[in-house]
Amino acid sequence: MNEKIQGIDPSVPPSGTGCVECLASDSWWLHLRRCAQCGHIGCCDDSLNKHATKHFEATGHAVIQSFEPGEDWFYNYVTEAVFEGPVLAPPHSHPDDQPVPGPEGKVPRRWQRLLS
Repeated sequence: MNEKIQGIDPSVPPSGTGCVECLASDSWWLHLRRCAQCGHIGCCDDSLNKHATKHFEATGHAVIQSFEPGEDWFYNYVTEAVFEGPVLAPPHSHPDDQPVPGPEGKVPRRWQRLLS
């Protein structure tokens, strides 16, 4: 049984391997999140720019999935629920060799201080 979940389109691939807005602005991220509806990759709320949340606020796309290797959880911004969902179109995470935080060469020394 393949039940459709509102706000999730399993056929849509991710927009890339890094946060769309951070890459465009020469910034960096801590962890990545994938919009389960349109595939937009944004940075998490522990990142400086919180682009995944800003994407939700701009579009109303409420469901995200972790885009970190080994993680497959979903989160709904409206209900604040973490849940299991369907398998989305590949790739399912950024490349294993992509550093966290990333992208390589953009993360400042002492980055931890910037996030506290």
